[in-house]
Amino acid sequence: MKVIFLGATRGMGRALARELARRGHSLFLLGRSERELEKSARDLELHGAPAPVGYARCDLGQPELFEGALAAAEAALARADTVVVTAGLFATQEELEANAELAAELLQVNFTNTILFCEAARRRLLARGGGTLCVFSSVAGERGRKPVVLYGAAKGGLTRYLEGLDHRYYAQGLRVVTVKPGFVRTSMTIGLKPPPFAGEPDRVAKTVVNAIERGRTVVYAPPIWACIMAVVRRLPRFVMRKVNF
Repeated sequence: MKVIFLGATRGMGRALARELARRGHSLFLLGRSERELEKSARDLELHGAPAPVGYARCDLGQPELFEGALAAAEAALARADTVVVTAGLFATQEELEANAELAAELLQVNFTNTILFCEAARRRLLARGGGTLCVFSSVAGERGRKPVVLYGAAKGGLTRYLEGLDHRYYAQGLRVVTVKPGFVRTSMTIGLKPPPFAGEPDRVAKTVVNAIERGRTVVYAPPIWACIMAVVRRLPRFVMRKVNF
């Protein structure tokens, strides 16, 4: 694969990019910090990337950068066939309720701007006959839950968009992979109490790359979250009002 990757400079994104490089896939990185992008590009070359890894600045907070960044990536890769999006913002429900500006930024970035980026990527992939769009949503979007009201709302909307995209463009060759991570031990989750089934980035990365290579539509990572959320989706509202999960 020739992969355009938004969000490969830290945490889950870095682990996933390394796994893609180890398996011989070519990458072009997009992200906010050129310094971090350069470090990540060299790191991926050390981890087995089959060709030099290029990069360009692209910030989900600045939609005006999307088209130029994707054009630079396509030019470098010659013919990109896969776009991966792991970038996004996270804050606790308490932080978001206490800071209206932060809440507005998170909702804008994780929902509206992520969709705008996906739309730009989708148009480019379809113009070349199709390809794979792999986007990280979250199990937080499966059900309205007390600890993630605002974050979950943005991810829930993103999940529905990706599902609709699959229905609308599958016959035209677009393969949409929606990743729904549960709790993964990364810099994003530092300070949060991990559940007994918390995942590790490298293991989750293998699960996600397997899904991309096999063309799976939805992947829970770690996989146990598929079972957990199947139960949560069926809990009656009066139970959800009482639990803090």
